[in-house]
Amino acid sequence: MNPRTLHNLTWIPIFLIGLSFSLLGISWVMAREPWLLDRAANERLLAVGFERLFQAEVNTRLPDYLTLSYRFFGWWMFSIGLLLMTYVQVTRMGTRLSRNAIHTVLAIIITGVYVIEFSFIPGSPFLWLTHLLTILFFISVYSSQKLNRFD
Repeated sequence: MNPRTLHNLTWIPIFLIGLSFSLLGISWVMAREPWLLDRAANERLLAVGFERLFQAEVNTRLPDYLTLSYRFFGWWMFSIGLLLMTYVQVTRMGTRLSRNAIHTVLAIIITGVYVIEFSFIPGSPFLWLTHLLTILFFISVYSSQKLNRFD
């Protein structure tokens, strides 16, 4: 494969991961009841439905707390995605150092996400998105390794 194609296969997947993070984050920020985006997995984890959970007098403000938590998480996801896309845009991942740095950080992030998903929400549909993002990550790492021959 030629260096230009390898370079594109190195930075484009990372940019797409950043875009996915940002879009996912925006969905949690904009959703009226963001905890319902993954309702089935959340209710399995809690072992109770949200309707029943919210009926208890002690939980009357729980929807507000969940909204705050999910919006904060959504903003964090959006911000991480924006940082990833900006990093790729600025560096174009043109050096071995820039590629290795972002790959190391993403490996840590993806590993942490898998640990959380498998530990707490193994039935979540977001697990499929994590698999897809992991495939993009490995395409980038593989292409980066091949690209190192041309550095």
